[in-house]
Amino acid sequence: MREIIEIASMDDARVQLFGNLTEAQLRNRVEPEKGIFIVESPKVIRVALDAGIVPVALLCERRHIMGDAKDIVERLPDDVPVYTGDRELLAGLTGYTLTRGVLCTMRRPQLPTIEEVCKHARRIVVIHSVCDTTNIGAIFRSAAALGIDGVVLTPDSCDPLNRRAVRVSMGSVFLVPWTAPSHLPQLEGALHSLGFKTVAMALTDNSIALDDPRLKAEPRLAIIMGTEGDGLPHSTISQADYTVRIPMYHGVDSLNVAAAAAVAFWELRVDKI
Repeated sequence: MREIIEIASMDDARVQLFGNLTEAQLRNRVEPEKGIFIVESPKVIRVALDAGIVPVALLCERRHIMGDAKDIVERLPDDVPVYTGDRELLAGLTGYTLTRGVLCTMRRPQLPTIEEVCKHARRIVVIHSVCDTTNIGAIFRSAAALGIDGVVLTPDSCDPLNRRAVRVSMGSVFLVPWTAPSHLPQLEGALHSLGFKTVAMALTDNSIALDDPRLKAEPRLAIIMGTEGDGLPHSTISQADYTVRIPMYHGVDSLNVAAAAAVAFWELRVDKI
């Protein structure tokens, strides 16, 4: 029978990775192959395990060991430790009350290349300089739900494996292929070479409406989404094949980037058979 390890002190060195490491330390930029990230809630942990993400350790409120997390505990490899303790102790350790009482540290997967992400894709999204974790998670959730085949993030965008981004995405970061190249100097050129027409979502004098039939007819589209405040750089807009706006009412000129992404994904989807 699996051993459940009781934690009696917030100073226990065995569980410091759940509470005392920053996102940057978890990511381990010096040795990326040793990087980990934290997944919160049984539902999202199950999605990650189903996607083949490797667990490192589980931290669980005592009441969930034989409850919400029972199936997770049973499917973990024998060498993955399971820690438990009182709700107050775990909240003190992590710095917040666990939303669903269960955390799992997991090994960061090796990311595919942009060529691998795009190889069989017909619709991808490029997340350009979006730093808000909630927006990143919401964009991934919409991408998975609305037919986007892959995601590319510019180097200055937020990490999709940030704890909050993973939770907001409800595990969708494990369902859609994505990559975040550390150096991407010629984005449009790279996408064009892979057979994509680029769509810059921006409000300009030359923008065409999102429901323009030319867009839906394109066999391969890369939809580029920028920050809500500054939008996309002029250079990105000027090099795009299409500059596209979402028609709006009541004098509203923009949407939150996550909301705009969902609208664009639905309108530009490729109907599945």
